[in-house]
Amino acid sequence: MHHWTESICSVSLRKGKNLDLLNKNLKMMEERKMSLANKIDFAVVFSVKKANPNGDPLNGNRPRVDYDGYGEVSDVCLKRKLRNRLQSLGQAIFVQSDENRKDEYRSLKDRFDKNDRIKAAKGDRQKQAKIACETWYDVRAFGQVFAFGKSDDENSVSIGIRGPVTIQSAVSVDPVDISSIQITKSVNLETGKDPDKKGSDTMGMKHRVDFGVYVSYGSINCQLAEMTGFSEADANILLEALKTMFMDDVSSARPDGSMEILKVVWWKHNNKSGQYSSAKVHRTLDIKKNPKDSSLQDYDIKVNKLEGLHYEEYEGL
Repeated sequence: MHHWTESICSVSLRKGKNLDLLNKNLKMMEERKMSLANKIDFAVVFSVKKANPNGDPLNGNRPRVDYDGYGEVSDVCLKRKLRNRLQSLGQAIFVQSDENRKDEYRSLKDRFDKNDRIKAAKGDRQKQAKIACETWYDVRAFGQVFAFGKSDDENSVSIGIRGPVTIQSAVSVDPVDISSIQITKSVNLETGKDPDKKGSDTMGMKHRVDFGVYVSYGSINCQLAEMTGFSEADANILLEALKTMFMDDVSSARPDGSMEILKVVWWKHNNKSGQYSSAKVHRTLDIKKNPKDSSLQDYDIKVNKLEGLHYEEYEGL
């Protein structure tokens, strides 16, 4: 009798879990059909500790700073990190980095040309744009310019898509201190006439931000979302990627744990156009160093409310 009771309970539990999973999948499918009905603004606050968040190739790969000493991380850099994270979350990405490719294509043109649906729609730019948005998450989110071939070539492509998701460059709350350390290579890159002689490139430099708290702002435009098919489900996926943006972004310049998402603020308006301008919404985020704490790493993050505007705060992973 006891055995049968356990079996019935086990089956009921499995049925309950399967039902929950089914309901979750149905909800996601419904969200994918729904176009974005509410304008969204967001902010991402993150810390950098003894790392190089975004090197400047025109300045010896030193961390980017403005003329007043505030650290910067470009919007292009942030979108690269988001694309990598979105790939890990199972999303199809058009602009893939070589080290993170999920297919055999080594160029954007190849990835575009070899798509069977796009090939079948040759000559119909509007249809090709629609297929591209349906196929790749980053195209329907960030937009994309498809410009391949010469203008007088019948196989040339020139399609511009404006994406609904815009992200601003991240800027540090306070000026940052940059440390530079000299490093040495333990082996020559090439074997010279004298193998025992060290090459001229033996010495090198590494640069890092000692500590800084950065903030980036963004928004999702409903009108552009309708044009690309960016849905409620897509917005939720973006939120998840923002909360875990640095999970797949580890290198010698950014060791694991050196960059951390402190908070994501997600404002949701009650209409498509927005109750307030994005600039006004973004100004409600107040980040200040705590004067009572001697630690450089202690900051107070507060959101000042705007009447009628709903928002959620999320901690990073």
